[in-house]
Amino acid sequence: MNNDKLAKLQAQVRIGGKGTPRRKVKKATKSTGGDDRKLQGALQKLGVQPLGGIEEVNFFKDDGKVVHFANPRVQAAINSNTFAIHGRCVEKELTELVPGILSQLGPDSLASLRKLAEAYQSAQGGAAGGEDDDEIPDLVESFDKAEVEDKAEEKAEGEAKA
Repeated sequence: MNNDKLAKLQAQVRIGGKGTPRRKVKKATKSTGGDDRKLQGALQKLGVQPLGGIEEVNFFKDDGKVVHFANPRVQAAINSNTFAIHGRCVEKELTELVPGILSQLGPDSLASLRKLAEAYQSAQGGAAGGEDDDEIPDLVESFDKAEVEDKAEEKAEGEAKA
């Protein structure tokens, strides 16, 4: 390699003065602790108190999805009508949580659940209805009448063979 090219590369890489370590990229450290401290300070001004015994929190969206918090940390200031919920959340479909959340549903959520159920039934009915028509014919006559006719056909075939 050429010494001139090597000297140019070294001049580009050095960040500090002589004797400092050479790095190509200066990485900026991001601290998220400052935001959390600001949030906690604002909540303390409101006088929030921790609420215990809450195992899960669900937020119902208009599009039929649910924001689900399992084992959240909940703080509340009743006088200012402020609630803070901390923890990991997962966005799930309403159908995934239905058995466990029926007691939590309000009138709006029940209406959306009905719409979802109707859409599901129509989708299942349309797909299953087409398949069922191909495999199983509709019942036209009673079973008793068909059985009598089958026995008469078997008797006629037996006489024809003899």
